[in-house]
Amino acid sequence: MRKLLERFRPFFLYAGLFSLCINMLLLAPSLYMLQVFDRVISSRSNETLVMLTLVTAGALVVMAMLDLLRARLLAAAGVALDAMLGPRVLGGLLDNAAKLGGTEYVHGLRDVNVLRGFLTGSGIFALFDIPWLPFYIIVIFIFHPLLGAVALVGAALLLALAILNEKLTREPLERLQNGTRKASRYIDTSLRNAEVVSGLGMLQAVTRRWAAMNADVQKLQVETSHVAGTMSGVTKFMRQFVQIAMMCAGAYLVIDQHVTGGVMMAATIILGRALAPVEMLIGGWKSLVEARSAYARLDALISAQAARQEATSLPAPEGRLSVERVVFAAKGADKAIIKGVGFELAAGEAMGLIGPSASGKSTLARLVIGVWKPLSGAVRLDGADIALWPRDRLGQHIGYLPQDVELFSGTVAENIARLGEVDDEAAIDAARRDNAHDMILRLPQGYDTQIGDGGAALSGGQRQRIGLARALYGRPRLVVLDEPNANLDGEGEAALTQAMAGMKQDGVTQIVITHRPSILSNVDKLLVLREGMVELFGPRAEVLAKLSRPAPPPGAALKAVDAGGGNG
Repeated sequence: MRKLLERFRPFFLYAGLFSLCINMLLLAPSLYMLQVFDRVISSRSNETLVMLTLVTAGALVVMAMLDLLRARLLAAAGVALDAMLGPRVLGGLLDNAAKLGGTEYVHGLRDVNVLRGFLTGSGIFALFDIPWLPFYIIVIFIFHPLLGAVALVGAALLLALAILNEKLTREPLERLQNGTRKASRYIDTSLRNAEVVSGLGMLQAVTRRWAAMNADVQKLQVETSHVAGTMSGVTKFMRQFVQIAMMCAGAYLVIDQHVTGGVMMAATIILGRALAPVEMLIGGWKSLVEARSAYARLDALISAQAARQEATSLPAPEGRLSVERVVFAAKGADKAIIKGVGFELAAGEAMGLIGPSASGKSTLARLVIGVWKPLSGAVRLDGADIALWPRDRLGQHIGYLPQDVELFSGTVAENIARLGEVDDEAAIDAARRDNAHDMILRLPQGYDTQIGDGGAALSGGQRQRIGLARALYGRPRLVVLDEPNANLDGEGEAALTQAMAGMKQDGVTQIVITHRPSILSNVDKLLVLREGMVELFGPRAEVLAKLSRPAPPPGAALKAVDAGGGNG
């Protein structure tokens, strides 16, 4: 984040320059009052009064214009920051969400909005104005040391209150933010599963759970408000008390004829102007804490992205796949999901991946396509570690159909084209290879049919076939299909079998995960996965023969040894 914000240095430098001029011009009212009390009234000169008034009004007009320019400059910086961070943060969120257990931080774009809002709020102006506090105190010291001492002590007291406010509110505000984000994630999850909630009568249970979360948030909100309100009240009291102390000290000096009445009034006004940013910062401390927390979270997210250096551009792969003793476990888990799995496929070979539920098949599929990175071992495509390929380059060479097919709002053609610029010929070619072309033509607007969010306008089988066409778009060299026939009828399964045969003829390397052996007739090899380990691997016929071979009865091996004389 620091490197990215260096690009905004000109914005902040100009904003600092404007702040210098604004704070210099803000002395005009104090000097005006000084001159009026000490010269105009005593000289009774109307001409002097008119000229002082015109000069002061001109200074205030220039100050207002500079203040407007500073606000617009920082607003432009906020828009530029949003435009620069938005795509990078979204990419980091999607990359993070694809990882197992990586959905904890999903509000990156909201954090970008927090930073943008901070750049356009009062808090940033207070930060630009506070550095001029010593300048104002020096000016007051020039009037008289006693007045300067009062100003210095008052400023120190308010700054001490700001530090105390930081210590008292930082942790409660961060807990409030975490609780709010947790409740928001729960609402998002509930909305995504609205059909299940309604169909299974879970509405009251879901509402009760959210109400409990919201009650915790409200409790934190009340605690934070109490602390913030107390600090705000103390700050206002201290601010007014310092003003009264300055007036008292000035009156004392005027009575003893050390300073004039104009000096007393000018010093009081200058002190009020000097302390205003401190009071403003304490009042808007919540926005500052939120911006700081957002900055820290975005810094961690973007740093993780920057750690993945751009790799050298490699040629398009042929499809040779090598999985080398891969081990994978969820973050914080004691037990590995994948335990030393290894196999090789030549370019154009097809492999069926079978095994009982929870044996790690889908996890292995995600490792093969590089979405997840193994703890040890490597997955290599044409000899190159697939985890080191930049995703935007690797994706065009890989086709993937997950168990739960999710489509995006848009047309059928846009979904097949992976939301990129639609190549009509390539989209139709992918649909034909999937044997989904005729099905798509029967839709209301064919390839231009709007399918709604998540493919709501389509049946499960239609979504699965369009998802397979998306996987085949661009003629990838490695295709991984996870339960591709889960929602297909007989016609759809026949079309899938033909599509797999066509890919084999085209030399596409395939991995097919299934519980139904009907689509395994075109595979060359079978891998049986059990509890994250390879139980069997080899040519399809050999593996099927071993699987169909009846298990020996208990004790059969011992009897055979006894019959042989017990030699061993």
